[in-house]
Amino acid sequence: MAPNASETTSLVDKNKDEEENMRRLKGYQGWAFFVTFGGYFMAHFSRKCYSTVKQQLQTQAGYSPLILSEMDTVFMGTYAAGNIISGKLGDTFNPTTVLAIGLFGSGFCLFLINVSLWYDFVGFSMTLGNFFIIAVYFLFGFFQSTGGPVGTAVMGNWFCDKKSIENRGLIFGLWTCHQYCGDVTAAICTAMVLGAGLPYWWALLIPALTNFGWGFLTMRLIADPADIGIITPEVRIRMEKLAAKRAEQGDHIQDEGPAPITYANALKIPMVAQYAFAFGFFKLTNYVLFFWLPYFLGKHFDPVTANLIASLYSVGMMPGGIIVGYVSDLFGGRRASVIGTFMGLLFVFLFIFSKNSESLTAIPLLVMLGIMGILVGGPNNIITSAVAADLASHPSVRGNNKSLGTVTGLINGCGAITASIGLLAVGPLQAAFGWSSVWLFLMACTFTGTALMGTKIRDELFPAPAGYAEVEANLAV
Repeated sequence: MAPNASETTSLVDKNKDEEENMRRLKGYQGWAFFVTFGGYFMAHFSRKCYSTVKQQLQTQAGYSPLILSEMDTVFMGTYAAGNIISGKLGDTFNPTTVLAIGLFGSGFCLFLINVSLWYDFVGFSMTLGNFFIIAVYFLFGFFQSTGGPVGTAVMGNWFCDKKSIENRGLIFGLWTCHQYCGDVTAAICTAMVLGAGLPYWWALLIPALTNFGWGFLTMRLIADPADIGIITPEVRIRMEKLAAKRAEQGDHIQDEGPAPITYANALKIPMVAQYAFAFGFFKLTNYVLFFWLPYFLGKHFDPVTANLIASLYSVGMMPGGIIVGYVSDLFGGRRASVIGTFMGLLFVFLFIFSKNSESLTAIPLLVMLGIMGILVGGPNNIITSAVAADLASHPSVRGNNKSLGTVTGLINGCGAITASIGLLAVGPLQAAFGWSSVWLFLMACTFTGTALMGTKIRDELFPAPAGYAEVEANLAV
């Protein structure tokens, strides 16, 4: 039977509504990308600026290597807890507010560190100086933790159309360049400050000011398309679930919006726990290099050269996420297999470093650190973005866009806990056995993390006989 006029009109109106929703969704995606990109850029700009002046904090400010190591550990501990908490806060409250608080708080902590340097707290009292800077860095870790899980959740809210999901790896691979752009900018900023003969504390004051500025910009961000009446696929699924529930229980059932997922239910999503533990070892490898490369290179080169060489590691990390994301998209979301390949190659480079790091000249170091940046950056970028979005799209939580922040926070937080514990070994290792022992330690971390993903890699490469739909469901996570 041909549709009557009213049915045809209804269908046309529905199509027009969907086109308008898609137009509005696509129109805001670029701005959401830009603001969240900049927010996490500021976080890494802040962190890296501290690590680039470690040598000056030791030689000019009077902080001991032990205190600098403890600062790293305290930061990673509070950053880990903060990720888990921030992800949940972003799913429970307005994500824009959580992101802005993180930026304002980070800027304030850096300003307080500058105050301690200007007034020479260590010179006045070693105990006071050490306690103050560790206490500030304790808070700094919490504020820094908002950018990852909450920013990823906002990205997931806006990039939810079919085309974006098909290209999720590439989109998030490009987006996660924020952290490495921040790292490179910090290294260049410090090199310019030192090269111009300015006091080294300017390398901490500049990111403090830029964090405040970006915080005000972030406050204007719309975190969820539904907040401005855009009906996304996730909202449509929720509406369908509500309609089915009303059909069973009556029209008195009200739409209270998506409820935030609990930690227990998030951990029940297949592969969340495995990825969280595997990512911990990958994150430890990254953060040892992130925190300690400028310090290590500063033993062999002048501060400006050391920071410029170290920046090549961050430069290499940028295309890593794009490559892993794009290739995994091409192979239907088989991200674990691509990550495993990158980690295997990194193992080889770390072995070479363990044998020759003390004797390498600038040019070989530039080449090796650039390649190692690609191999480390790809897996780290994708696990906490595209993989987390895949996990949060599991059928058990479809129609609930209040899960991505919690899932991302759990993965990033568990990873940071592992990294904070592992960082305790770096100082004693390099002091007792030299830097070759640190590279061997990172080799062990790389192997362990890859081994934890072994079952997923096997399932991707050799899927068990099943129906096409079941295989696709398995690959989705």
